Amino acid sequence: MATALSYTDLRKQARQLENEIDLKLVAFSKLEAGIKTPHAGSHSDTVPLLSGEDTFEVMSVEIEDLLNKLTLVNERLSEQPVSGAAMLHTIQRHREILADLARDFRKTNSQHETRREREDLLRGDGTFRADGINNRRDMYLKETQHIHNSDHLVNEQIAIAVETREHLTSQRQTLKRLQTRFNDISNKYPIINSVINRINLRKRRDSVIIGLVVAFCTLLMLLYMFG
Repeated sequence: MATALSYTDLRKQARQLENEIDLKLVAFSKLEAGIKTPHAGSHSDTVPLLSGEDTFEVMSVEIEDLLNKLTLVNERLSEQPVSGAAMLHTIQRHREILADLARDFRKTNSQHETRREREDLLRGDGTFRADGINNRRDMYLKETQHIHNSDHLVNEQIAIAVETREHLTSQRQTLKRLQTRFNDISNKYPIINSVINRINLRKRRDSVIIGLVVAFCTLLMLLYMFG
């Protein structure tokens, strides 16, 4: 029987999967931009056993599997009892990241299919050069989007830190109000401090008197014994 994971464990899994998918998508996009279809006249000994197309298909399957796992983790996160606005915002942010990653994956696959169909139509025509430029531009846009996603994650952590600071500030103000109230009570009723001081003074005086009586009795006993 599988052990139910806590919110912290599920969030940790989601971050690990998001980072892994993000890295694979960058490599996936670069691979798609760099794939070159071998010409029909190429020698068989110059063609690698595992072509770029094969590597692309393998990475596509891996990323799709990771996206499915991340989807399952997000579903389990949604089932967790919400304990505050910060937790609700975090769950929603993980959903948005999943949607962005899935959209980037579909976009790269779509670009690959479009390029492959175009190459099938233009195979043998060496005058077409715009595809490589477009791929490089898309790759730069892709990296910009990843930077944007990282910036959102940093903003999320900053928001949590600000909320924590506000809670601490509120607690400190509450303690200050309590301390001020105690001081007001003490200043308002000075007779209480006076009574306490008198009681303490009387205790000290009684202790001195008892000490003197004990000393006097002891002295009398010594004089009687040795007199």
